[in-house]
Amino acid sequence: MTARVISWFSCGVTSAIATKLALAKYLGPIIAYCDTGSEHPDNKRFILDCEAWYGQKILVLKSEKYSDVWDVFKKTNYLAGVNGARCTTELKKLVRRKFEQDGDIQVFGFDNSEIHRAERFNLNNPEVITYYPLIEANMSKQDCLLEIQKAGIEVPAMYKLGYKNNNCIGCVKGQAGYWNKIRKDFPDVFNRMAVEERRLNVALCKSYAGDKKRKKVFLDELSPTAGKYADLDIQCGLFCGEI
Repeated sequence: MTARVISWFSCGVTSAIATKLALAKYLGPIIAYCDTGSEHPDNKRFILDCEAWYGQKILVLKSEKYSDVWDVFKKTNYLAGVNGARCTTELKKLVRRKFEQDGDIQVFGFDNSEIHRAERFNLNNPEVITYYPLIEANMSKQDCLLEIQKAGIEVPAMYKLGYKNNNCIGCVKGQAGYWNKIRKDFPDVFNRMAVEERRLNVALCKSYAGDKKRKKVFLDELSPTAGKYADLDIQCGLFCGEI
């Protein structure tokens, strides 16, 4: 029996290019996307554009327990901590594990700067047969952005806004600079997360206090000038084409 090949598409440009490379290597791979319900609405457009480019539909998978990240926070009373982000576990990891089968070849979009992440994934998931086409091809996130542009596909809105990744809007793993950018671009999300922090008594960010030591700070106390977030540099180059 031939093993299934699953390319995990995340609406990030690296996973989009990894999927394109997987389509060239394997016959009939499944392209699967775990919908968290909390990403930018432009991702629906990006999925359609990529489907047209691939000549293949993308299979959308979703948690049966939770509708979006806010539903996870409400039902689990957990934002983030030493055990990581519960929303990632519930909306992505467990959805992936439910879909995967023994013997599947699973394609992930780690780029050439994320070899350590690929190695850690292999160490923590020894039962999974993995393929990392971007690492094999020595491709960076910038290379992937240029390839997307070369294909005539508009990059997802979060990249155009300067975000380094196309994650959920208001990622609990972000720090002060990121959250101050969210405050500017998505004030409703910022304010909603500030309320969740107080409800659960969990501060996501660390910021420098008067004694120059980094301390936990709630979003409703976060200085608008705290932290730094270097916007993603989207360039048009030779190709005019990103976990």
